[in-house]
Amino acid sequence: MDSSCNTIQYKGKNYTCTFELTIDLIGGKWKPIIIWRLGTKGIQRFNELKKLLPQITQKMLTQQLRELEADNLVIRKVYPQVPPKVEYSLTDLGETLMPILSMMCSWGDDYYNKV
Repeated sequence: MDSSCNTIQYKGKNYTCTFELTIDLIGGKWKPIIIWRLGTKGIQRFNELKKLLPQITQKMLTQQLRELEADNLVIRKVYPQVPPKVEYSLTDLGETLMPILSMMCSWGDDYYNKV
């Protein structure tokens, strides 16, 4: 049996395999898009990200960024100034997702062109 298909526990949750963990970390409608935007556009402030994702609500963007930060995929850097300045960027671990997301983007292009 593949080692990635062993039951694991992470942050108090049980997963049947590492693929399930991966989907939990980056799955959903917004997380992959947030990661992709940070990976392709570089460091972004909250409002810049919001403009790149016009369909997302402020509450959802905040929630998704907090989860990505908690999972060590995104860095939140706060500058001590008035008004506060906050920037988001990918961690080194978050950067490792870019080739995977790039392949997903290419697959989507192929799918769109064939259908």
